[in-house]
Amino acid sequence: MLHLGKINSLQALRATTPGMFLGDNEGGEVLLPKKYVPKHLKPDDSIDVFLYTDSEDRIVATTLTPKVLLHEFAVLEVRDVTQFGAFLDWGLDKDLFLPFSEQKIRVQEGDQVTICLRHDEVTDRLFASSRISQFTEGELSVEEGEGVDLLVDRRSELGYQVIINNRHIGLVFANKVFQPLHKGDKVRGFIDKIREDGKIDVSLQKQGYAQVVDSQDLLLQKLQENNGILYLTDKSDPELISQKLGMSKKVFKKCVGALYKLRKIEIKADCIVLLD
Repeated sequence: MLHLGKINSLQALRATTPGMFLGDNEGGEVLLPKKYVPKHLKPDDSIDVFLYTDSEDRIVATTLTPKVLLHEFAVLEVRDVTQFGAFLDWGLDKDLFLPFSEQKIRVQEGDQVTICLRHDEVTDRLFASSRISQFTEGELSVEEGEGVDLLVDRRSELGYQVIINNRHIGLVFANKVFQPLHKGDKVRGFIDKIREDGKIDVSLQKQGYAQVVDSQDLLLQKLQENNGILYLTDKSDPELISQKLGMSKKVFKKCVGALYKLRKIEIKADCIVLLD
């Protein structure tokens, strides 16, 4: 079958003036416009393409990779707003439609909006929805301590709302953020806690001693990048430590103590120095 909104592995069938027709193993055909046809592509070759509908609602193929695939989430920029809805930049020639009915909050040109890519089976069209909570999964697929992929959705009163593995919504508390975060950032994180009500707390650092071990490597790397010296101590302001190293003061102090015991650094009154 031809799968709209997904990457399809298809076979080149025949070259025509408009482009190359591609087919699946069930007799389906779709056009890959000439401007996307690789020079080396010939009949019987296989090629990976993304399928969507053009301005005339015909299914077409492209070798471009969109910013979001079917059932996944992304933060996209609003290109235009019309009487029918908004149109979003998702990296393809034809912008992605965000109907008014699928807007949680009305958007304006230039806004960054978090959406899920959906398929309307009645009209056979792809569309965006910013009602993201409707499309996350209730049944948990993660466990505490697990490493996960995060998409930063928005800043909240408590911290940052994130989308976990394109499946769940979680929260990174502000007091656990030691690096700049912006809407649309994709970062690696760890499941900190799963609450009784199903809500998920997320951390950007590993928990326990594993976090300290990783942070030791980071501290050594920063020392090497700064000619073996960092003007930070256990008296330094936590904000300065967070800004320079992306870690909490508590973890920094543990790292310094561990590296000192290993005789990898020397602690001075106003700095730490890397030992040869």
